[in-house]
Amino acid sequence: MKYIYIFITLILCSAQIAWAQNRTLKGQVTDEKGGIIVGATISLKGTNRGVNTDSEGKFSIAVPSGVATLVVQFVGYVKKEVNIAADGTTAKITLQDDVNVLQEVTIVNVGYGTVSREALTGSVSSLRADQIKDIPINSAEQALAGRLAGVQVTATDGAPGTNVQIRIRGGSSITQDNSPLYIVDGVQVENALRALSPQDIESIDVLKDAASTAIYGARGANGVVLITTKTGKRGKMTASYNGFVGASKILGKLDVLDATDYLK
Repeated sequence: MKYIYIFITLILCSAQIAWAQNRTLKGQVTDEKGGIIVGATISLKGTNRGVNTDSEGKFSIAVPSGVATLVVQFVGYVKKEVNIAADGTTAKITLQDDVNVLQEVTIVNVGYGTVSREALTGSVSSLRADQIKDIPINSAEQALAGRLAGVQVTATDGAPGTNVQIRIRGGSSITQDNSPLYIVDGVQVENALRALSPQDIESIDVLKDAASTAIYGARGANGVVLITTKTGKRGKMTASYNGFVGASKILGKLDVLDATDYLK
């Protein structure tokens, strides 16, 4: 029994020593303009210990004695590592805006202008040039196949280079044609995808619902395909080349009759 008491005493003493090695660090997280950041994550580097800032941007975390490193991060801001001195008990941390995150806003063409994807309420599917630049396609029509929700692309027959039918709002129509309305750089063009090279297209936006196609009236009843072509950009001149080579081989050659054998 005496050994049990000694063992418990040693455990309590070691716990007190370990607790004495930690200190409480308090601080506040703000942005570059001095505004508080609520919900920022503050973690002790190399451990799984972490806390979040409260409604006033303040936090309190236990750190070990000696020099420590805090990792502070929040959505929309650059992650920051802060070194805490051995005797430090307070910290004022300022996070910088993450410019890359702020600039990553998807712009969608809706006919009468452009809006951000977050502010868009209509049904619009979009395809960008960087999504098809490495795909071996012969026409811009093939670029839409299987890449835009609600857009049906079917070939009239199996011959190479055959025409392609595009349907956006089904087979029924109030007009004599089921084909969508094509708008290229603000100008109406019939069967625009057949005449355009895939390398000349910057983006394709497909308007599908009534709210999105309302400005085109009855002509947009079958859907609207808005095509934006590439234009010159500021900076150094660049040149690019895309080439695709394919080969085919007959798996098995059949022996057929010639004219003489057929007569026999």
